[in-house]
Amino acid sequence: MTSSASSSRIAVVLFNLGGPDSPQAIAPFLFNLFNDPAIIGLPSPFRTLLAALISRRRAPEARKIYEFLGGASPLVPNTRVQAEALERALQQRLPDGNLRCFLAMRYWHPRAAAAAAEIRAWGADRIVLLPLYPQFSTTTTGSSLKEWAKVARRAGLAAPVSAVCCYPRLPGLAAATAALLRDKLSELTPDQRARCRVLFSAHGLPKKIVAKGDPYAWQVEQTAAGIVRILGPEMPDWRVSYQSRVGPLEWIRPYTEDEIRQAGEEGRPLVVVPVAFVSEHSETLVELDIEYRELAAAHGVPVYLRVPAPAAAPVFMEGLADMVVSLLAQPPRAGGDAALCSAEGGRLCPAGHGACPLPMVANGGNPALADSANV
Repeated sequence: MTSSASSSRIAVVLFNLGGPDSPQAIAPFLFNLFNDPAIIGLPSPFRTLLAALISRRRAPEARKIYEFLGGASPLVPNTRVQAEALERALQQRLPDGNLRCFLAMRYWHPRAAAAAAEIRAWGADRIVLLPLYPQFSTTTTGSSLKEWAKVARRAGLAAPVSAVCCYPRLPGLAAATAALLRDKLSELTPDQRARCRVLFSAHGLPKKIVAKGDPYAWQVEQTAAGIVRILGPEMPDWRVSYQSRVGPLEWIRPYTEDEIRQAGEEGRPLVVVPVAFVSEHSETLVELDIEYRELAAAHGVPVYLRVPAPAAAPVFMEGLADMVVSLLAQPPRAGGDAALCSAEGGRLCPAGHGACPLPMVANGGNPALADSANV
């Protein structure tokens, strides 16, 4: 990093899903979610009409879920804690730099447009886009990158932009999660430990999305494998599974609910790891902690433990900070579209994952940075 680069104004934009901040926000949050063409591929106005119908139907059940959380999602407050921790880690690496983290939530406030306007007013010289989704999917990071390209142009942002598309094998993420898993395993007796199964549970996707080349499931498996390698001989029997399935479509398998039932049939203690979530929200605090715990009890699972999300664990924040600093050393792109790379520089995904935003490169060469507007 040159001295001129380290003294510039650097805006780090953290992408996340967002969540309703009040009971009244639940229906419009759901509408924004289902009106995203990355979620429902129908053309407008059909998608908009369907999103309105689905959000009205699902809002009452969603309100019951958020009642467990005081009527609102904790995702934004939790993401702010991560942003503050990441700022501190980056300031240690860039002591001469003027750096700030901004939040860009996809489906509720603070939205990307607000972040872009704030960044322009602040006068950023360089922008880094950092998804808090470790594994790339067209439905998460891909959707956020497309939205950012639009709102950045509308805001007149001219600062050069770089982005990370994914970091499923980030050492800091694996180390943080492995430490939390090791702590949870220590709560088991030796006999329970010998019989237990670890479920790496990730948010699911409709099977048809993966069939179109979305690399998400492959990257989830990479994350789980990295954690397993750290535990080594300590690691019990383990599997990857997928949660949060809704609607009539078939989703990627195995389903976490089915794995819980099977563990009950086998009399196995379960330790559940939210492998694709880096902060606590309704899918961890309600679905995993309440609904799946009740399912486990109903099917005779003798022990049900849940590993916390990495949140602002220092080793995870250090890993993100190292990744940002590495990205800043690479050439950016002006005009709102981001120069895109993985945490490891080039493409991670093997052939067959056509929705990966990075190009295949022969002979292990360094790929040209991809254009995020085209993901």
